[in-house]
Amino acid sequence: MYSNENHGGGSSSSVHIFLTDDPSLVFDKVLLDIAKVEIKVEDDSELQHESEHQGEVDDNDHHGETSGGWMTVPINPGIYDILQFRNGLDTLFATATFDATKQLRKVRITLGTNNSVVMNGVSSPLVLKDNDNFIVVNLEESTVAINSGGLTKFWVDIDAGNSIRFKDNQFELKPHVKAFSREKSASIEGIVLPGDAAAVVTASNGTDIATAKAEDSGEFKFIGLKPGTYTLLYHATANNYLDQTVTGVVVSSTEDVHVPTVTLHL
Repeated sequence: MYSNENHGGGSSSSVHIFLTDDPSLVFDKVLLDIAKVEIKVEDDSELQHESEHQGEVDDNDHHGETSGGWMTVPINPGIYDILQFRNGLDTLFATATFDATKQLRKVRITLGTNNSVVMNGVSSPLVLKDNDNFIVVNLEESTVAINSGGLTKFWVDIDAGNSIRFKDNQFELKPHVKAFSREKSASIEGIVLPGDAAAVVTASNGTDIATAKAEDSGEFKFIGLKPGTYTLLYHATANNYLDQTVTGVVVSSTEDVHVPTVTLHL
């Protein structure tokens, strides 16, 4: 967990944005050309306008409109291999400070054109579906803990496995992205052995499914889960080990759940 902090005697709010990923089971690397990051912070009049013109505002946001509260957040633009950020790993991606009288509403990532994937050692271009290079994520109260007048931390999770498909003889990207705070999400971690099973673990609560690819040590971790009761399926991708299922894994919004080590057998 992280602590909230005050900045500027309550006259300003701060935000830290972290980048993380659900793993791809197909690609060695998913290289995204991240050119720009913005946050949308709105005062009362901007909030009122958006509530009265929701559809129009959403369309403008998804087409790169910069009016209505958008501000650029300093980043190191360039190529990011998002598959480096799995099993709970992340990177502090961007920080910003803004007037505490404004409310943090959205984050927008602008992608460049130099996107690619590596599969079996071979690099291929990654084409943006419909030439849409904007990723807009609403920061919902149910998933992101906003600390007005203090520090808000949230994670942007790009689900590589569900964002890429092969179509018309090329790899196409339509990003599936969510944002969450550790305060309003759950995590599950554990170990699956032996390492040569190359296990993949899925967590399902009936409506949501997450996937984790175990490290060589067997360690895996899910973050950003909604509270609920999960079933874990341990699936070996090598050497003919048998799958195992663990049911009834209960998580809340404030705890890290450590499940017992699972050993797969032939």
